[in-house]
Order: sequence, then structure tokens, then C-alpha cells
Amino acid sequence: MPSSEPALFQSGIPSFDVLLGGGIPPRQSFIVTGTPGSGKTVLCSQVAFNAAARGIPVVLATVTSEPHDKLMGALSRFAFFKPELLGEKLFIISAYSSLKRGPKEARDLLLQTVRERGAAMLFIDGLRSIRDLWQDEARLREFLYELGIGLAASNCIGLFTTEYPLERLMGLPEATTVDGIVALSVQVHGSRRVRRVEVVKLRGRPHLTGEHTMTIHEDGVEFIPRLEAVPLEFRDEPPTLKRKGFGLPELDALMHGGLPELSTTMLAGSMGIGKTLLATHFAADAARHGERALFVSFFDAPAMLMARARRVGLDVDPLLRDGQLTLRYVPPMELEADVLVRDILRQVDELKVQRLVLDGLTDLELSIIDPARRRTFLASLAIRLRMRGVTSLFTREVPKIVGMELDFTDAPVAILGENLLLMRYVELHGQMHRIMSVLKMRDSEYSTDLREFQIKDTGVKVLAPVRSAVGLLTGQARPLGNTVGGLGE
Repeated sequence: MPSSEPALFQSGIPSFDVLLGGGIPPRQSFIVTGTPGSGKTVLCSQVAFNAAARGIPVVLATVTSEPHDKLMGALSRFAFFKPELLGEKLFIISAYSSLKRGPKEARDLLLQTVRERGAAMLFIDGLRSIRDLWQDEARLREFLYELGIGLAASNCIGLFTTEYPLERLMGLPEATTVDGIVALSVQVHGSRRVRRVEVVKLRGRPHLTGEHTMTIHEDGVEFIPRLEAVPLEFRDEPPTLKRKGFGLPELDALMHGGLPELSTTMLAGSMGIGKTLLATHFAADAARHGERALFVSFFDAPAMLMARARRVGLDVDPLLRDGQLTLRYVPPMELEADVLVRDILRQVDELKVQRLVLDGLTDLELSIIDPARRRTFLASLAIRLRMRGVTSLFTREVPKIVGMELDFTDAPVAILGENLLLMRYVELHGQMHRIMSVLKMRDSEYSTDLREFQIKDTGVKVLAPVRSAVGLLTGQARPLGNTVGGLGE
């Protein structure tokens, strides 16, 4: 039986439609609010031009005495601006004179223009100017109420901007008169200013709640929903019995063949101990099994990463040329986690990636500005990777090179990660040694042996189980009887 629900109006900004639950409900009126410079006019103008480009008539009404060419000049630097649409599908009028005469005159002008042009959208830029002009709550409430009724009768959407912080707007008549409210803001986090959007009210429609990331670039406005807020089609499937190895027989044997397929692993280790190199082995091993791997690095540009791998006999150049391995470098700069992960997941989908390495989990964690989000954000990321058929490996630095403390409580993924591998320096007999151990593998057998490993020009070599010392995980080992096993041979 076909649905009688009218189709949603597409804004032409896919990410905006996602926030709105699919698009703008027909015959409704919206306020986009925010302080000056938050992007209100750009957003609404982009929606208006996108509609006009699809052949849908739009009326844009200005409510100040400023000339129209000033507004058009400010919009002309954006890609959505199409001057050929002006006067053809996008009609600009000034409502300033009729507003000075009164609410009835202004309402009649706007509705008459909508009907004459057959407009499906009316965009009024600047409700606050109307409030300042009239200085009368009752007149403004009546104007908005009757304008909303007239627009609904003409099957026209109303899109209005106003310059108020959300808290101020919610106490004004405008908030109760309109069907929807979208709040834009520019927030201060330390030395940074970040843009945010929130759909506060949407009458009769489900939508994504809470604040989301907003960006403005040459194409216009774009929204990046919070990763954990976007609905996910979760499939409850049993784990596979397949393994994803590192291509290092001694290490893979510790895990009975490698990491469980589709799992999430944290590879934690001291600075300079070889986490990146081991992660590179994991990515390179994908090619040996006909898989594609994506290596995302917060530390090393591709040329540096390739050079370091070659020094220990791991040549990844052919894998890069064949497209089986892709290196992505994220330079040190101000990051937004939702933007970064959105781009990574897009690349995973485009390349049909089966193994993902994220070298530098701490940088990703810090890019999640709200610390309270970190656990749920990373949990959502892990689930989305698994649903895509990806086995993922995250590296994370342990703050102390040696010492008694070994604490992962500040690492949200330490609990969320299904597998945990530890690499650490230990001091014994006045020398530094490298050890590794599998601390955790969920629902999977593994060896609990501590192993010394060496990194030489000939490659990475994992030695025999360590039986010659105790206290290895503290980083300060003590000899145990005669020197046997991996240490001190």
C-alpha cells in the first residue's frame, strides 16, 4: 500500500538532509539561528540556490535597506552561486518598505510574490531586523503565524534566519510559532574555534539530535554528523575462525596464526620500540593474501615510512604500485575526529579495504574534543569497521619507556579493543632489551609467553620464550637463576 506521507524537500546538501532525517518536511517554516558569522545566510542561500538549480522557484526576501548586490557579492565566492539563476528561478525582493508600513502589508507582499512566482520556498534573511523595526512582540507573533498559514496553503517552505544565541531564541515567540529550529554556533575550545550545528526542533519528524560538526568551504556548508549518532544497521553474526597474520612466523604462532578476522587490536608500546614497523608488517601481509590494506599514519609521511621499512628488508614499494597497500599521512594540525574518520571510512569503502592500520591512536583520541565522547566514538568506529569486513590494528604509545607503572586507564580503546599486544623495553644487566606479549585476545586462544624480539637490518626476529628473568612487564627485569631463553643469550 503506497504511503500517503508527502515527499521530503531535498536541501541539496546531503549532510543537512541526514541531520533532518531525510530532508525538509513540506509546508513547514524553519528558523536558522546563530550569532553573527556562524554561517546562517550561507546555509540558507545554498539551499535556495540548490533548489533554483533544480528548476524550483525560490523567493529571497531581504529586510534591511542594504542593496541586494552586497549580499550577492558575499555569496559569489561559493561554488553554489549561479548568477544565471537570478531573475529566472531565484527572485530577490526587498520587504523593507512594506515592513515599515506594518505586518499586514509585509505579509501580503511576501505571499503575493510567492503565488505569482509559484515559489516552493521563501527565504527571509534577518528576522531580528523585523523585531528591531517593530519593537512589538504581538505584531511579530501575528506576522509569523499568519505568514506560516499562508505559506502552507501555497505549499511553500519558509526558511528564516535570525541572529540570536539558541538560549535567547527559545524564550521568544518565534520559537513557538515556527515548525523547526536549527541552531548554528561557533564554540571556543582552548585556542580553537569550532563550528557546530544542532537541529533543536523539527515538528512531527525524527532527526539526529545533539550537536554535530559544521564546516564552511568553497563549496558551501557541510555537516559531519557525530559518528555515534548516525544509525547503524548492525548484523549480529558469530566470529569467523580465520586469522590475519603479520607475516612473522614466530609472532603469528603466539596468536595461533594471527589476529582474529574482523577484530580490533591495540598495539601498545614504548616510544621507538617498533610499533610502526610491526604495523607495517601487518599491512604488507595483506597483499600476500590478495587483500587490500590502508595504513593511516599520524607520524610518518609515506616516503619516510617506506624508507624505514626498506632498512629492515621490508620493501612495500611494489605493494603501493599495485594498489594493494595505500598509505595515508595525516600531518600534525588541528583535527576534527568526525571529519577525519568520515574521510577514512570513505577511503575504506572506495578501496574495498580488508585491513586498516591507524598508527597513532592518541592523536585520534585527542581530536575528539569532548572527552566524554571518546569511548562511544571509538566503539562506534570499531563496529563500523567490522561491519565493513575490516580487521583493524591501532597503535598507541605507552608514556613511560621503562618503569613500574603500566596503566591503560586513559585509553578508551583499551577496553573496547578485543585484542591487546604490548611491546616494551626492559633493562637487564645494564642493557636494554625489547619484549612483547599478547595480553588479551577475546574469545580466542593465544600464548601467554613473553618474547624478546630484535630489529636488525635483516628484519624483525622474535626469539624464544623468556625464562631467565622476572618483572619484565614493569620494564625493570631481575635475573632468575642461570641466563636462559630470550634474554642475555
